[in-house]
Amino acid sequence: MDARFTDEQDEIRRTLRELLGKRCGPEELRAAVDTPAGHDPALWTTLAEQLGLPGLALPESYGGVGCTATELALACEETGRILAPTPLLATAVLAAPLLLALGTDAQRAGLLPRIASGGLTAALAVPGPALATALGLTGHDRHGAWAGGGRSGGVQARRAEGGWQLYGQVDQVLDGHSARLLVVAAHAGGFARSRVLLFLVRGDATGLTRVRQTALDATRPQGRIQLRHVPAELLGDETADALPALARLGDTAAACLAAEAVGAAGRVLERTVEYVGQREQFGRPVGSFQAVKHRLADAYVQVQAARSAAYYAAWAAAREETAGGLALAQALEALRRAAAEGIQLHGGIGFTWEHEAHLYFKRAAGDELLFGPVHRLRAHAADAAHVFEEAGP
Repeated sequence: MDARFTDEQDEIRRTLRELLGKRCGPEELRAAVDTPAGHDPALWTTLAEQLGLPGLALPESYGGVGCTATELALACEETGRILAPTPLLATAVLAAPLLLALGTDAQRAGLLPRIASGGLTAALAVPGPALATALGLTGHDRHGAWAGGGRSGGVQARRAEGGWQLYGQVDQVLDGHSARLLVVAAHAGGFARSRVLLFLVRGDATGLTRVRQTALDATRPQGRIQLRHVPAELLGDETADALPALARLGDTAAACLAAEAVGAAGRVLERTVEYVGQREQFGRPVGSFQAVKHRLADAYVQVQAARSAAYYAAWAAAREETAGGLALAQALEALRRAAAEGIQLHGGIGFTWEHEAHLYFKRAAGDELLFGPVHRLRAHAADAAHVFEEAGP
């Protein structure tokens, strides 16, 4: 592989970093997460109009930029640096690829250009705390038991008046309280022949109730959705197999999340190094003490190793190879380490809730709850690679 970035990739990173640096400082971030939506619609519009960010990995025929998952992951690295309050993950990383992979020609033509323009935000609703399982990151479930249905909870789909209706509840939906389109995983059919299908639900559909949840990571807003006989449209047709599509999506999503995490880890480490170089103790900068140097050096090595893994995963995802799960595990550990060192080395001010280092630590913890935990990401990758299987005779 050629590890060098292309001129286009470098330009995407540079332009996005400059724009976010001007439009999304710490004060703007905190103001955005305190709004009902949890993100800044004006910033999202700017990113769509000036950079085409929502449609970065969508084909040009649908109004997108026509880039690959590699460019999308590099963009996520830049948004992760400042924890940008946008619906990029929910819309462009999780929902849009499913519409592209499974949607009918009419669904693609009607929805993808609106997503690419930034006018339509979307969210993936997976019942229960099973997003990582549904995406194939922490295990395989060939029957979709995670989707629940019927008396086991989750969401049940049934035919009604020539269409479909959904009934159930999903508690943890990224941007589910504000997205204008929901892609809902639901069980259809009786107990013996039940299968998982994906459905499209408008944000203003009759019978749909949405409430923003209090999440550990406020920069990653979540909503609870309740569906009471909500009219829905089947994504694609009944021959479309949702489970393999979700598994394929999982590796790309993991690569983007890994890149986002290393962007955040690099940023919080930069801020910590800057602080210890200025703060003095016993008449000398704190960063001049050998113990502090060693801690920061260890964190730096971990972040750089995670960055290399994330870049490889992004490259591999564009070629339909699997490396996202391991890269995500390494990136989440690096972010947690860098954020923890930031809190410690900022001293007393670092332990206040108002300090931004806590936002990065919560991002690491929140992502691990949603897409991990780290040990399960690694265990699943080892199982998939048959690492611990005994050799034959």
